[in-house]
Amino acid sequence: MTNAAPMAGLDPATLADVVRLAGSPGFDRIQDQIRRTGGCSDPIHLQGATVTRDKATGDVLHSYSTDTEPGRRLRVACGNRRASRCPSCAWTYAGDTYHLIRAGLVGDPAKGTPDTVRDHPRVFATLTPPSFGPVHNQPASGRCRCGTHHPETAPELGTPLNPDTYDYAAAVLWNNHASDLWRRFTIYLRREIAQHAGLTQKDAHAQARVSFGKVAEYQKRGAVHFHAVIRFDGPDGPDSPPPAWATLTLLTKAIRAAALRVEVTVDPAGPHPARVLRWGKQIDVQPISSFGHGEEITEQAVASYVAKYATKAAETTGTVDHRVGNKEALLLLGVPDHPRRLIEACLDLHPHYPDRKLRDWAHMLGFRGHFSTKSRRYSTTLGALRQVRADYRAAQQREALGLPDPDDHPEATTLVVAHWAYAGHGHTPGESWLATNIARELKANRELAREVRADHVDQEVWDV
Repeated sequence: MTNAAPMAGLDPATLADVVRLAGSPGFDRIQDQIRRTGGCSDPIHLQGATVTRDKATGDVLHSYSTDTEPGRRLRVACGNRRASRCPSCAWTYAGDTYHLIRAGLVGDPAKGTPDTVRDHPRVFATLTPPSFGPVHNQPASGRCRCGTHHPETAPELGTPLNPDTYDYAAAVLWNNHASDLWRRFTIYLRREIAQHAGLTQKDAHAQARVSFGKVAEYQKRGAVHFHAVIRFDGPDGPDSPPPAWATLTLLTKAIRAAALRVEVTVDPAGPHPARVLRWGKQIDVQPISSFGHGEEITEQAVASYVAKYATKAAETTGTVDHRVGNKEALLLLGVPDHPRRLIEACLDLHPHYPDRKLRDWAHMLGFRGHFSTKSRRYSTTLGALRQVRADYRAAQQREALGLPDPDDHPEATTLVVAHWAYAGHGHTPGESWLATNIARELKANRELAREVRADHVDQEVWDV
């Protein structure tokens, strides 16, 4: 049994359940299941069975049933991307996102992206929301408009100087339409590229393609902004070089021009006037360095940054990470004043804009889009990365059971018949304590392995 955290600090109920769990006849198997989920905080419980047969003869090669498991159930990882819900599964999601973004920057032939993509012009662009009212911040001058120098951990950072004049309705409507703004930006970007190149859109599209991978991030004021890797490709995507006119300078100018053109109109509804939503004035576009000779915006930094924010949501602003049905719940949950007002604005606006589902996404401060997206030809997909992991585990399972490998023995085809049913989710208090310690242990092992790999890479560079 893992002993990464002292049991002395446990509350009586958890301690009693840990003792019960440790003395149960199925403890070793429960611990093994939890370890196989990576210490998932909220595993899915399944009941069912699988039978593996030789397809030619019908002979049973292997069978499994949850009837032999403790509690007659099998635990599998929840797969939630949010670190606030499940740090373990979020770590896996962040790792997949890192490899997805990195493959589009440095190339990875095994993932379908050639190494030559590193030579394509690419930038790291940040598109921000406009102002909805002055907030406490950390300007370059050092002092906020309120006259105070706020430290990095100051709780008032991002909150309005005057909440009564802050445009909360505009703030949540902007979040709610942020994905529409991004979609229109990608349309205008292609038009601006053609215009800056002096070509028709058809000719520009025939000569060059634009690929991107982006992630959404919440500012401390609760407004969503986007970070995106945007890359020039040739007519066949990443497999072909872009034309001579597709330069880094042209791409940068086109991004800034496209962002300024984007508008989304929100029709008037009830007491709320019509609004025209636009990107904010702070548009940052920086080239991505290939080798990092002192530059901050490197391939490694960009991939790590995007992966980090792919597992975060609105809870970073102080709100809750689950749906809220009414304003009374906000008081009971102790939500801070600023995010509470944003959620209340969503609830108030919902009857006037029912198609925008503001009540359903109030806990996200109105935002209802995907946090990380990419264009089709940017690089590999999350599904492909997960399939590689599933194939690896399947190969391990076949080897452990002595089953034939279909790649080595194509004639030895097997047929797997499975039936699964949902049987619940989560942990008992003792299991939760155990899962937390296992996740902590696995994280420490991963960090140690990463340090070893980093030292090895540094040594290789030094030797060269």
